[in-house]
Amino acid sequence: MRNVYGEVFKVEIFGESHSPEIGVLIESVPKGEQIDFAALQAFMDRRAPGRDPFSTPRKEPDEPQFISGFDGSVADGTTIRAIIRNTNTRSGDYEKDVPRPGHADWPARVKFGENYSFAGGGKFSGRLTAPLCIAGGIAKQILAKRGVEVCAQAVEIAGQKDESMMKEAILAAKAEGDSVGGIIECRITGMPVGIGEHMFYGMENRISQAVFAIPAVKGIEFGAGFSSARMKGSENNDEYRIVDGEVKVLSNNAGGILGGMTNGEPIVLRVAMKPTPSIFKTQKSIDLSAMRNVELNVKGRHDPCVVLRAVPCVEAACAIAALDALYSSQALHNHHPQAAEILV
Repeated sequence: MRNVYGEVFKVEIFGESHSPEIGVLIESVPKGEQIDFAALQAFMDRRAPGRDPFSTPRKEPDEPQFISGFDGSVADGTTIRAIIRNTNTRSGDYEKDVPRPGHADWPARVKFGENYSFAGGGKFSGRLTAPLCIAGGIAKQILAKRGVEVCAQAVEIAGQKDESMMKEAILAAKAEGDSVGGIIECRITGMPVGIGEHMFYGMENRISQAVFAIPAVKGIEFGAGFSSARMKGSENNDEYRIVDGEVKVLSNNAGGILGGMTNGEPIVLRVAMKPTPSIFKTQKSIDLSAMRNVELNVKGRHDPCVVLRAVPCVEAACAIAALDALYSSQALHNHHPQAAEILV
């Protein structure tokens, strides 16, 4: 399974939605790095289920247990291993042979065989964003100490951009047994100029790969994104000026990235989240054991909208990508003193 991300700051996710535990292995947290576990738990709580009427009623404490990698709250330089116990599973809510529309059930059955369980989505579940947030929460703290901030927010749900209207749309969909999607915007500020490579290891590539670990993500754009396709070059180009002896740009249509490299402006990206596929409306499916068409009524406990709980997940993914890029960029070591200083 290709469940490892990163060149230097490596993150490996393991477990399944209804397995006894899920967890993460993290490499290259510097020895002596102090992590605020209370702040990390507060970050985890933003993603945790069962906290409000806008999320699944499944309740999990999502309290990481660190098996190795720390002496107290100080990293000891070895691989960090953290687990989260799954304490509130209900595998009986899931049909064994009826794939749920919108889920990975059917291709997973073909790939892994008839013994593959659909319960909770297995290894394809959004539940695995909890260990992603452990690694991302640690990365955010390391970055923040070095002047790099990662912050995301929901900017649209069900076509609504006003916060109160977003929440009304979620509750309306929930009342109908349906679900809605939305858009999350994330900003990464404080990145030095020149981090990232051309071609396959550019910042867009790195961030996109990490963000697409969040199961509901279906699209991503940077800066002006798709709207740049409707602009002229004179409108899309970010022009330069010297201001107080420093290079500045007059706009940020590039989203802080040119040629795969950071240009000193905030990295700005937007992520499209699909509606939760587990809905309570009757849907058409198939019974794989009998090879016949059936009607499916999904059971279980599910989010009417994953967008709000996915905000910290997007922050986590972006922080992991940013920190790994800082560690592994050739510019970090060879060309840019500012970049070299950021990890001191």
